[in-house]
Amino acid sequence: MNFEDYRRHDAVALAGLVARGEASAAELLEAAVARAAEVDPKINAVTTDLSDWARAQPPAEGPLAGVPFLLKDLGATLAGTVTSGGSRLFARDTAAADSALVRLYREAGLAIVGKTNTPEFGLWPFTEGEHLGVCRNPWDLTRTPGGSSGGAAAAVAAGIVPAAHASDGGGSIRTPASCCGLFGMKPSRGRVSFAPIGEGWAGASIQHAVTRSVRDSAVLLDVACAPQPGDPYFLAPPERPFAEAAARDPGRLRIAFTTAALQSQALDPECAQAVRDTAKLLEDLGHDVEEASVPGDFAAMQAAAGLVIAASVAATLDAEAERRGRPVAEGEVEALTFMTYRRGQAVTASAYARAIATLHAFGRQMAPLFEAHDVLLLSTLGSPPIPIGHVLEDVSLIGERLFAFMPNTQAFNNTGQPAMTVPLAWSASGLPIGMQFVGRMGEEATLFGLAGQLERARPWFDRVPDL
Repeated sequence: MNFEDYRRHDAVALAGLVARGEASAAELLEAAVARAAEVDPKINAVTTDLSDWARAQPPAEGPLAGVPFLLKDLGATLAGTVTSGGSRLFARDTAAADSALVRLYREAGLAIVGKTNTPEFGLWPFTEGEHLGVCRNPWDLTRTPGGSSGGAAAAVAAGIVPAAHASDGGGSIRTPASCCGLFGMKPSRGRVSFAPIGEGWAGASIQHAVTRSVRDSAVLLDVACAPQPGDPYFLAPPERPFAEAAARDPGRLRIAFTTAALQSQALDPECAQAVRDTAKLLEDLGHDVEEASVPGDFAAMQAAAGLVIAASVAATLDAEAERRGRPVAEGEVEALTFMTYRRGQAVTASAYARAIATLHAFGRQMAPLFEAHDVLLLSTLGSPPIPIGHVLEDVSLIGERLFAFMPNTQAFNNTGQPAMTVPLAWSASGLPIGMQFVGRMGEEATLFGLAGQLERARPWFDRVPDL
């Protein structure tokens, strides 16, 4: 299969070719491998090559049988392979077993051909780690593909695979999907199991995927939303598949929108205009649309989330120190990670409990907006993709630059609500600008229905970088 034929199909369509005998799984695998060999030296998205492992697997069955797929090198384990978390500290951490999500992916027939770049422990909304190296945006190699699922998004945008595993603890699915012109759904808290571990960042983190089409995301979530024994919390699978929701009209929705930057001063003007243009599109599609203010103490939420993340990093590194019998020393992780570690070690139990209470209170502050509206529209990011190195080039400006870039995603990790980014706008220089839509807890079906409608009204599938 040549690249042009491969790229013009999404994952569902590729699986259909295999099921009908019009292409073989081996042909799809070799198409993915060839594309990676051609473009990955430019973008550094695929950091572990598992193509030989994939070739050695027996023929697969399932709804996505034969479709090439990539795992993020964080949060998901494949037996016999390393999951480094983007850190040299875990560069030899070989998994004894598949995590539950990977098992479900394999049962669905996905052919895992590699693992993707991520910053250390997924801490940043860009992908520039010391261990796995700088990942670049296929739309502009001087720009970030976002993070922390930057490698996943860059690989999909570059045409290596039609979809890839990703995770999101503060925007790490939506940020790279927005940067790379992709669809990215962050599911509700508890929708996808983290088994065999319990949770990530006190429930803020969730796993799913970045995709080129809405239906691929829906089908992958249908595959993934299987509660596992012992999950600390979970949502039951939907009565009707998400794939059906993506294919049907969502009905008339009450949609609020804002051009605000929730955790920063203001949006880039192109992002603000994209929100207004999208609001007009929604009106044209028959929805009730009105501008609204988003409630909540965002400063308190941000501070509490930072404390929880620091404590979580400390727990991870202290556990590794205990396992090996010696402390984690400065230099074994990146300098900013080590600073976060030290901060986390100083967090008291009382402070941690109060931070969790603050995050729960924030969710209650947000709730009234979604009693009056079905969906909230706002810009995914504060600006189009930023230059590589922009946030870290001046340590004194890290916080300001970080939240100027990602002011609108973290809030919905901490409320637990589903949120998606849809590639509906482009900057004057040709860079993708994602529009974020947030739904009520557990209502991914509403978002998928709206996304499918938007995809039909303003298609993006054929808009791809040429590298």
